[in-house]
Amino acid sequence: MPNVKLDVTPRTALGKKTKALRRGGQTPGNIFGHRLESKAVQADTVALTHVLRGITQNAIIDLTVEGEAAPRTVVVRAVERNPLNGSLVHIDFFQVSMTEKMRASVPVVMIGSSEAVSTYGGVLLQMADSVDIEALPGDIPAEYQVDVSRITELEQSLHVRDLDIDTAKVTLMTDPGVVVARVAAPRLAAAEEAPAAAEAPAEGAAPAAAPAAEPES
Repeated sequence: MPNVKLDVTPRTALGKKTKALRRGGQTPGNIFGHRLESKAVQADTVALTHVLRGITQNAIIDLTVEGEAAPRTVVVRAVERNPLNGSLVHIDFFQVSMTEKMRASVPVVMIGSSEAVSTYGGVLLQMADSVDIEALPGDIPAEYQVDVSRITELEQSLHVRDLDIDTAKVTLMTDPGVVVARVAAPRLAAAEEAPAAAEAPAEGAAPAAAPAAEPES
């Protein structure tokens, strides 16, 4: 699958001046990387929003900076959004080398259905939502899937070591023994109702007296 493409231009507006950029439909950003000097850039907000909606977490972007001879290969390192309306505030791109390994966090997605849930009423819990790996940028997967249909008994778990990880291309940085998904036994209804029953007054019992009012100071 070809890399996503995005055009940016060098940015001279810094600090408070970036507010004017945003009003003008541009999102400020920076490009940085190993042994690279950080470069301030700006991207068309509409184009950038379209790109972000169509890529996965570790997707490689061919970033063309106006005035440079060749595109840069980058990944999105951080996206800052307005907490009130979700609009883009700032973006950081990390420039990578396709021949140099990098560390990445890969999402874990649960698929399938567990017999321990459907038959025994267990509660399916996702205990880890990502795993850390090291690999060449082109070998980093979009996600790892964990098939919970392999969980057939209550209190059974699946671990990082159970994921389909291509160890010939990827070095796993997360402990293989970390639990990814498990099915917990359902809590007994009687155990949940017992505290409530103990707190409720017995039938015919007088209500507890109201606490005395504190004297005014």
